Amino acid sequence: MSEINEDPANFALSLQDADPATLRSILEIHWERICNRLQAEVGEVEYRTWLKQITLGPLEEDELTLYLPTRFLRDWVRAQYNSKLNQLWNNELAQIRRVELMLADANQTASTAPIPVTSAPPTATTVASESENSSQPQVEQNSEAKPEEIRLDFHSHLDPRFTFENFVVGKPNEFAYACSRRVAERPASPGFNPLFLYGGVGLGKTHLMHAIGFELAKTGKYSVTYMSAEKFMYRFIASIRSQSTIEFKEELRSVDVLIIDDLQFLIGKDNTQEEFFHTFNALVDAGRQIIVSADKSPSDLSGLEDRLRTRLGCGMVADIHATTYELRISILEAKAAAAKVEISPKVMEFLAHKITSNVRELEGALNRLIAHANLFGRPITLEVTQEVLHDILKSHERRVTIEEIQRKVAEHWNVRLTDMSSARRARSVARPRQVAMFLAKQLTSRSLPEIGRKFGNRDHTTVMHAVSRVAELIEKDPAFAEDVELLRRMLES
Repeated sequence: MSEINEDPANFALSLQDADPATLRSILEIHWERICNRLQAEVGEVEYRTWLKQITLGPLEEDELTLYLPTRFLRDWVRAQYNSKLNQLWNNELAQIRRVELMLADANQTASTAPIPVTSAPPTATTVASESENSSQPQVEQNSEAKPEEIRLDFHSHLDPRFTFENFVVGKPNEFAYACSRRVAERPASPGFNPLFLYGGVGLGKTHLMHAIGFELAKTGKYSVTYMSAEKFMYRFIASIRSQSTIEFKEELRSVDVLIIDDLQFLIGKDNTQEEFFHTFNALVDAGRQIIVSADKSPSDLSGLEDRLRTRLGCGMVADIHATTYELRISILEAKAAAAKVEISPKVMEFLAHKITSNVRELEGALNRLIAHANLFGRPITLEVTQEVLHDILKSHERRVTIEEIQRKVAEHWNVRLTDMSSARRARSVARPRQVAMFLAKQLTSRSLPEIGRKFGNRDHTTVMHAVSRVAELIEKDPAFAEDVELLRRMLES
């Protein structure tokens, strides 16, 4: 290969006169620099999720082609990083004036086939899918690839998006998080094997399990296998049908870390429970780490064999409680920051109050809002939020009571609940009381006299005056109108 000219003043000449192999080498050098800059700027998690799978294509005149494996990734990178990639390439090589993001074509010729980024290992998803049709992991030859990186990708089958770094910790999950961190630092230590995580749907059990596995696997010291209890059962049945149960047993019992998600799926499946019990014993006796999750604690999983419940409860059992309002706000802020999208505090408060069932649904709602804003170029307002998420909000519908309205208004303006029905006429108390009357008229079917009785036996004319006064203030004061609208949307269902 001819020598590569590193003088920036002569790069244009180098690119024009270089033979194909030298041109390719020049582009690879600069692509590696750009990848390192991107990784430093956007962070490891975002780089691995969105940018790592970009591959280098041909240069034609002043236009460079970059390839992505799926249409979804191509469209996302175009929307979020197109200008950044153009800027970085132009800074590296002034001759490159445009970067085109294209969908990789399986029939590309060898001369134009994309070159993988050598500064980062293949993704777990890619290698896992290739290994399904082979008895040995098939990895692309790369002199710079580290053995432990390849081992991580082949053995773990983990989602790299779920890491400790992007797990939002709050009071409901801090104990489970601390236990997970401990296992990731010192696997199979006394008192933490097995680690049993339990809690409701969408509260972060799976996230923590992937995070533990990823931390252990990336060291290169541990082989990690993650699977759902359902997949465990299907693989066990398939091994019986194919008369390969010995191979199945040996495969699972040779790993250093076994992670089984949603163990409650094995309830009522006696033969699969039997096999899991023996696998469990073999691994624990060999000093290997087991991590299990379920929707209930081991003692409450009726339908599991007593001996299995006992073994599951002999290590560390950590529960994840339902999210608090503060934790939901923290999760929304973290996800919005990761997506580089600005969302007003009012919208976040609304979502945190309305979607309380699980984190997965909360994140899904936020992702839908962000996608809507990107596609249609609309700001994320309370009105847009209610319009886009109408189906989710409808599923949370319930009847609003005057007592609930009084409580929410009192919390919002930091007054005592008793002030809603007291005789105090100070403005700091009277204005929230009027808002509560206004919302009671808007959101309930109660008559004016009935509403008045709930507010210290006030006359219906007092309620009429309150409704009229609040309506006037809404017209004149945008900040006040926003407060009332936020309260209404939080209560309305």
